Amino acid sequence: MSEAKVGSEFITHEFDEAIAVQRTIVEAEEQLSRSHPLAEAKGAIKASLKDDRQYLAQLEKLGKEHGATGKVEEVAGGLQHLMQETVQKAAEAESEAYEAHAVLLNLKRKQQDSAAAMLKIARAQRNTKLRDAALQFERGTRESAKELSSQLASFAVRIATKGQGGRRARAARQGV
Repeated sequence: MSEAKVGSEFITHEFDEAIAVQRTIVEAEEQLSRSHPLAEAKGAIKASLKDDRQYLAQLEKLGKEHGATGKVEEVAGGLQHLMQETVQKAAEAESEAYEAHAVLLNLKRKQQDSAAAMLKIARAQRNTKLRDAALQFERGTRESAKELSSQLASFAVRIATKGQGGRRARAARQGV
């Protein structure tokens, strides 16, 4: 059982976790931006990769001020393992790529929670530099998660209707 973290130890822990999860996101996006079978999703992942690299650099810089290095603890380690496992299988079948896409989306949603917590901490401490960074991070992560979610739904339809001919199946794949 781990020891309870409060005060500055908790802030360091939150930065370590956010950095570790963001590194996992960037690594997964690097792989999926090349291997994802759905062109639209591949494009969305490539687009968010640039921002996610910047967020990672910013998290590392801000985290360093609090003694954080991106230490991988329980939660981040479990998510990292799951992401690595699903990305490795993504090229095997569309359903495997779907799973990797879904795990990436969950990592993004985890980061939304981290960003919201950082934002509230920054406001409570009246730390405008951290507040501004956390706000930008939260908004960017929310937008990319929204896009990934939309692409995931389209991907689900494509997989579910594969092999089905006709107008209804085509309309379903196109989101009509």
